[in-house]
Amino acid sequence: MCGRFAQSIAPTDLARAFGTRNAVPNFAPTWNLPPSQSAPVVRHNPKSGERHLDLLRWGLIPHFERDPAHARMLNNARAETVAKLPSFRGAFAARRCIVPAEAFYEWKRDGKLKQPFAIARADGAPLAFGGLWESWTDPANGDITRSFAIVTTDANATMAPIHDRMPLVLEAADWAVWLGEQEGDPKALLRPAADTVLRTWPVSTDVNSVWNNGAELLQPMHDEASEGGPNSA
Repeated sequence: MCGRFAQSIAPTDLARAFGTRNAVPNFAPTWNLPPSQSAPVVRHNPKSGERHLDLLRWGLIPHFERDPAHARMLNNARAETVAKLPSFRGAFAARRCIVPAEAFYEWKRDGKLKQPFAIARADGAPLAFGGLWESWTDPANGDITRSFAIVTTDANATMAPIHDRMPLVLEAADWAVWLGEQEGDPKALLRPAADTVLRTWPVSTDVNSVWNNGAELLQPMHDEASEGGPNSA
């Protein structure tokens, strides 16, 4: 699963990294973004043929939901069933997106304790999560909510000691196929990242609370060289 991530990359830097062409939205940096909050998402605009960077709410609301008081918000979509389940199959076929991130968090269980870890790309580039987005119209007032879910896969060898699932991490060469900009089979991309793509390091349990939101959350608990921190390979 993926339940919290950091995204403090400047809007203009994200737009440059992902080649978006619309007016760059303004959003504040966050080091502890939970579901229900808005985050920058990269989508393909079929009319202009360009990539756009937009703010969408994390927690996909299926288009068929009718009751806004009980509308489900689906944070993750499993790669194994994303093309089959009614909640996701339409979005997987036509509304795939990329969710940029600086890092994400996962918790390793040790008996009754859970140790949080931060996970980022080993090469220092932004993470590009494979996502799905949906547009939901409130039947009561016509208001539209655009929301997204992050696709998850089995863990690779780097993630397996921490958790058995991980977000779908896309390589730049696969972005165009995932976004629907060029022909290709998106199902072929539903796989764990290569074992050398990610690095992990333990962080403070301060990240457990969504009320804590600062750059210090990404600092390693111990010596970076011995713990695989931000500056180690």
